[in-house]
Formats: sequence, structure tokens, C-alpha cells
Amino acid sequence: MTTDAELEALIGSPDERVKMKLLAEIDDTARDFIERSPFVVVATCDSEGRQDASPKGDPPGFVHVIDSTTLAIPERKGNALGFGPRNILSTGRIGLIFMVPGQRETYRVNGTAHLTRDPELLDRLSVSDKPALMATVVEVEEAFFHCGKAMIRSKLWTSSDEAEADRRPIAEQIGGMMGDKKFVEVVAASLEENYRDSLY
Repeated sequence: MTTDAELEALIGSPDERVKMKLLAEIDDTARDFIERSPFVVVATCDSEGRQDASPKGDPPGFVHVIDSTTLAIPERKGNALGFGPRNILSTGRIGLIFMVPGQRETYRVNGTAHLTRDPELLDRLSVSDKPALMATVVEVEEAFFHCGKAMIRSKLWTSSDEAEADRRPIAEQIGGMMGDKKFVEVVAASLEENYRDSLY
């Protein structure tokens, strides 16, 4: 498949109701959703078009709705790779997918972004009395709710007991690839220590 016409012939064209949900601002329903969301996937790209998608999570409402066209996302301690912030410095473009546990629908935002270290904003984004390291300020260009088919198909929101039973520690998966049991133990211990001592 190489043309837009071929793609449209396969997936169809959106009807007017679908087009109407594409807004250029955050309405009250969307604000409520963001304020209940403890998790967002942040997508960025660099000047050569290489993409990155990064998960961000904190207590519900950690992404601050400044006004109907502006959001602020706190940056916490991480692995220091900084792909997302570097990409924002490079292109100033961003895409977001907000999720609420148990909610089938998601909320998507696309727009421009810049980084800030404004002390007042960072204090507002504090958790456990620790201000954010910096914040990504998003100017909304397009925002809309996405239907819940992906959540329904994936059965993502299983019960907590089922989810825990199915959970495989990442260290175990890495060790399985490398065939090194001792390495698994070292990575597992390091991850648990990091989770315990360095969340904020």
C-alpha cells in the first residue's frame, strides 16, 4: 500500500460525527478526564523524524490543565536518557494519550511543546513535597476522545488478581533473553531498590 486513496479504500472515511469530535481545545468533559488520569503516554520526535513514546505516571491529575489550550506535564527522576525533552528542544512537537484505569476510552492531545523551569509552576506540580525537575508545557492544537475498542480487544483492565498473576518482572524477561540467571538477580534487586528509593 503506497497511496492515501488505497488506505482510504481499505479503512473507509470518517463520518461527520467523528470529525466533530476533533477539537482545538480542552472542554469540561476532557478536563475532568485529565484530572482523573494517573497515566499518560508522551510521544515526540527529533529533527530527523525518529520517534519516542514515553510513559508518565503520578497521582491522578498530575498533568495540570492551565487553561483550555494549555497543559503542564511534570518531569521526575528517570533514567537520564531524556529522549522526550531532547526531542521537544529539537522539534517542539508532542502527542499525548491519557488513560484512566477501568475506563475504555482514552483521550488524545496533539500540539506544540516547550520546556520550562518556572519555580511557581514546578511547585504546583510537586509530589511528596518535591517540586518537578522541569515541566513540559503543551499548547493544544487537536484534542479528542478515542473509542474504547483497543481496550476491549486487549482486555487491558483485568482484575488486580489476574493482572498480578500474569505479571512478569522485566528483569526475568531480560535475563531470559541473555540466559544469565545471576544477571536476573542483580537487575531485579537494582530495579526494586530504584523503585523503592528513587520515585521522586
